[in-house]
Amino acid sequence: MNQPCHSTSLAAANNGAAPLTQCSPLTAAREAAASSALRSCTACGMHQLCLPMGLDESDMKRLDKIIGRRKVARDDFLYRIGDRFTALYAVRVGHFKTYQENLDGDRQITGFQMPGELLGMDAISTEQHQCDAVALQDSEVCEIPFARLEQLFGQIPHLLRHFHRMMSHEITSEQNVIMLLGNMRAEQRFAAFLVNLSSRYAARGYSSTRFQLRMTRQDVGNYLGLTIESISRLISKFRKQGLLAVEQRDVEVVDLAALKRLAAGVDACTPAPAATAAARAST
Repeated sequence: MNQPCHSTSLAAANNGAAPLTQCSPLTAAREAAASSALRSCTACGMHQLCLPMGLDESDMKRLDKIIGRRKVARDDFLYRIGDRFTALYAVRVGHFKTYQENLDGDRQITGFQMPGELLGMDAISTEQHQCDAVALQDSEVCEIPFARLEQLFGQIPHLLRHFHRMMSHEITSEQNVIMLLGNMRAEQRFAAFLVNLSSRYAARGYSSTRFQLRMTRQDVGNYLGLTIESISRLISKFRKQGLLAVEQRDVEVVDLAALKRLAAGVDACTPAPAATAAARAST
């Protein structure tokens, strides 16, 4: 019978090295299989938001066979603009930002991605990535080779339909960003940004009112077309209005309904009743 593991501490001691542990091939294979199962689409908590959404177990396993896993350290690039497009990337753990850079070196952030969201769809037509994608924290992605995914589209029609829905959602998101930057006041932009984060976190089973900003204030300002000073002023203003409580990057949405009204342009950012009463009492 194979012994599961044995220590080579005696040999290590003779060599003055730290003890090593060796596992039998059978144990190693079992551990690898268990690790693979935990990292599969069926075991992933994000699969109902991601590409496998709506697939039955057998089809999900077929999709899982073509997917690789890749870790990306904080501040490292997942891909660079101009890189050849070979795969889509589904965020499994962590957060990313995408941005483009002009000839003068000025950056424009185009999006922030979180678990369950796809990266790389904008490169399908040109077969070259159109932006840089960088990890905002230590992250992990599912790497989906696009040529093999296209083969599965012919075998699993529901997978293709869902992919079309995801592409449509991406187009809608781009249109919303254009409207956000073109027609909204600064306070509306920031409110809409926070409401968007709130809804996305809620869809993932997290709190809709307590979350951490993984991006810097400078990144938020860049994305919204505002300066970092404007973002700081808006945070202070929203605090005074009783909309937010902020501690560094930790955000608590105190009045989500009011924040949604502000984002929709229904309410101006006016002082909360308590703040107004206090101001009157002091005059």
